[in-house]
Amino acid sequence: MSSTPYTPAGHRERSGLDYSYYEDEAGYGLVTFAGVMLTIAASLNTLYGIAAIDAASFYAADARYVFGDLSMWGWFLVALGVAQFFAAFAIWRGASWARWFGVACASVNAILQTLWIPAYPVLAMTILALDITVIYGLLAYGSRRAAARAARERAAASAAN
Repeated sequence: MSSTPYTPAGHRERSGLDYSYYEDEAGYGLVTFAGVMLTIAASLNTLYGIAAIDAASFYAADARYVFGDLSMWGWFLVALGVAQFFAAFAIWRGASWARWFGVACASVNAILQTLWIPAYPVLAMTILALDITVIYGLLAYGSRRAAARAARERAAASAAN
């Protein structure tokens, strides 16, 4: 057994390595991840929406819905999938309104997935988990991108003077 205390690998005194460049102060990593998850949810919604419109056989045959039928829910999924694609691309571009549009798309999709559970429970619960991840990523770290951009612009303006 060693008598020296444990020191993490990034600690400068022990290893001499500097890991400060890994720090993500602007939250770009989780916001980009939220955009990717939104794209995955959009792809799944679009594909399964088209399958529902076509009355594919892998949906539960005797499912009962709160209102409407399988075809109507398929159209909802296709429309929401297209909106989610737009939201993901806007998030990746860094548009200031994209954060809230992404949260709105993920929130509407979370509600839609809870109503979609009778048709395909496993898929609905999986996409619901993706939506929760997207909402967390955009709400917890989405505003940091704008603050980081403003700080860079201030630094560039003060350096130019």
